[in-house]
Amino acid sequence: MGFISGVVMGMIIGVALIAGWSRAMARRAAKRNVNALASLDREDVKKICGENLPEWVSFPEYEQVKWLNKQLSKLWPFVEEAATMVIRDSVEPILDDYRPAGISSLKFSKLSLGTVPPKIEGIRIQSFKKGQITMDVDFRWGGDPNIVLAVDTLVASLPIQFKNLQVYTIIRVVFQLCEEIPCISAVVVALLAEPKPRIDYILKAVGGSLTAMPGLSDMIDDTVASLIADMLQWPHRIVVPLGGVDVDVSDLELKPHGKLTVTVVRAESLKNKELIGKSDPYVVLYIRPMFKEKTSVIDDNLNPEWNETFSLIAEDKETQHLILQVFDEDKLKQDKRLGIAKLPLNDLEMESVQEINLQLLSSLDTTKVKDKKDRGVLTIKVLYHPFTKAEALEALELEKKTVEERRKTKEETAAVSGAADAASGVTSTVTPAAGAGVAAGAAAPGAGATAAGSGVGLVGTGIGAVGSGIGAFGTGLSKAGKFVGRTVTGPFSSARRSASSVPTIDE
Repeated sequence: MGFISGVVMGMIIGVALIAGWSRAMARRAAKRNVNALASLDREDVKKICGENLPEWVSFPEYEQVKWLNKQLSKLWPFVEEAATMVIRDSVEPILDDYRPAGISSLKFSKLSLGTVPPKIEGIRIQSFKKGQITMDVDFRWGGDPNIVLAVDTLVASLPIQFKNLQVYTIIRVVFQLCEEIPCISAVVVALLAEPKPRIDYILKAVGGSLTAMPGLSDMIDDTVASLIADMLQWPHRIVVPLGGVDVDVSDLELKPHGKLTVTVVRAESLKNKELIGKSDPYVVLYIRPMFKEKTSVIDDNLNPEWNETFSLIAEDKETQHLILQVFDEDKLKQDKRLGIAKLPLNDLEMESVQEINLQLLSSLDTTKVKDKKDRGVLTIKVLYHPFTKAEALEALELEKKTVEERRKTKEETAAVSGAADAASGVTSTVTPAAGAGVAAGAAAPGAGATAAGSGVGLVGTGIGAVGSGIGAFGTGLSKAGKFVGRTVTGPFSSARRSASSVPTIDE
């Protein structure tokens, strides 16, 4: 009897152990399946589920960082103070490089980022290169900054305030890693080109009116746009060494990648902007706004042929574009843009001459294109030559030399033109007196002659006032408020042109 009882108890215990072991294994298998599902990415889940993927399932490209926004709101007073110092020290020299010829100085008279912190919508971490961590930050800011820009001319200064500033962009931050504390040797900061950075603001003159200096608002808008596209927008970047020791950041700096040889062949069926006669077209082309090239002007022709060749430097073939703008020259007012086209450098073959027909558009921003009419076709020939390491270093040195020469030329031109315009202003102020003298002399024959003479005097006075205004502002404005820019010829140009008028303001 005892034997039978022992056998029964052993069987019960054995079944219990087997059942417990089976349940434990099932639980462990389920846990492994959950971990495996957690490691699946978007494409893996789509392959498994096919078209049965629920609509509520999503894989956000950017991770939410609400915790970071909370910390940023607490740290913002300290971050704002440090960021203000960095912006003033780094941006003011760049503003001086990009200031228009009619302005002698651009500096911050007031700079405060306000009390409202920016908001980070999300962060994406990537790894493109060993030893580097790339972080893309979805950055939004609609704060209350107090930014006043002191715009100095030769004899006057007008404070310009940036109001309702809003920034929407993706900031790329690249951390260069090292083996020493703090384990980061340098940081690279840039704005991604896609989606295009959006910076909205309203310009307001402090204690005056922007109409007192015609064209000033357009000059500032163009300066801001050129600075962003040429210095901050990827592949262009700002490199900041860290760690308090000397760090070699040459590998992080942007270097010339190749030379683009462009032959502007012809244009066909251009849109006529003239009431009498035909347009006088010319082409402005560039990869970087700082280095623009300009063709000659073909008078009274809607199907012009240029056959002029230029050389431009590209730093990143994958992301940069060749921009071509066709303008109608107008000697009395702002040149009008007939059309614009963009050619991605990534579409070009290496060491191969290609003839390309580009359809001209009213704007590169398709959301703003209202005029759907045909603006003509621009035909160009292009050849892309990638640099060797030695050629890249040589191109970099020539580029730095060109920028330095440009800065010196601008300073010399401002001094010479300022003296000439001051003399012009003095001469024009004498004109009213002569007009008044004519009026007085003509008064004797009769009242009618007196009225006519007074009219001459008034016209003279008006001319004097306009002349004085032009003299005060500098050569940046003509009699109709036309902005005359200076063409910056690229370091590899085969057809250098000086003192060319290249408008950078849209139609």
